[in-house]
Parts: sequence; C-alpha cells; structure tokens
Amino acid sequence: AALTGCAAAEPGPAVVPLGIKGKVIARTADVPVGGGKVIGKWKIVITQPQAGVFKAFNASCPHRGCSVGRVADGVIHCPCHGSEFAADSGKCLKGPAEAPLVEYTLKVDGDGIVMV
Repeated sequence: AALTGCAAAEPGPAVVPLGIKGKVIARTADVPVGGGKVIGKWKIVITQPQAGVFKAFNASCPHRGCSVGRVADGVIHCPCHGSEFAADSGKCLKGPAEAPLVEYTLKVDGDGIVMV
C-alpha cells in the first residue's frame, strides 16, 4: 500500500523543550495501552503502543504545526487536516504531512514518565 504524502525520512531523538528535562510530565496510569496523552503545556504527546512501552513525540504536526489530538488504536491523529502517525515510531501513516513526528527520549521512574 502506498503512503500518499508521507516522506520516508526517520528523525532521531530530539532535544526536549527547555524546563522539562528530568521532570515527571505524566503518570503511566494516564497513558492507556494503544492510546496516549497530549501534554498541551509542552506540546508533547506520550503514547503507550504496547503494555509497558512508552514513547514521547513533539505534538506539533509537521504539516502546518497544529497540535495533534487523540491517540487511538496505535495511531496519533491530527484534527486539522487528517494526518496520522504511528504511536510507536511517530512515522507518518497518512498525509498531508510529509514527515514523521519528532521523537523525544524518556524514561519511566516508578509511575512517572520523565523526559531525559
């Protein structure tokens, strides 16, 4: 199947926004398996694509900068123009976005999700 409008480039982990490195930004219980949570204050989306596996991405859609909205069934959805991204990698699944979401490095400390 062709992925119309999506580029193949895969970014590496990016530097987290100022002021949150080393801080707990969410609790593991707030991020459902197969879903996620958008942290609007820092424009970050935290996902749990598999039980116990957490990922963090920039919540700004690379198409026009809209904040992504919901995360369901392993897909991050942008409400502005319909772009979709994989919750496990940030890879663009459906355009008009042409690039993946930028991934951030995180760690789980107890029940806290910490940006590193």
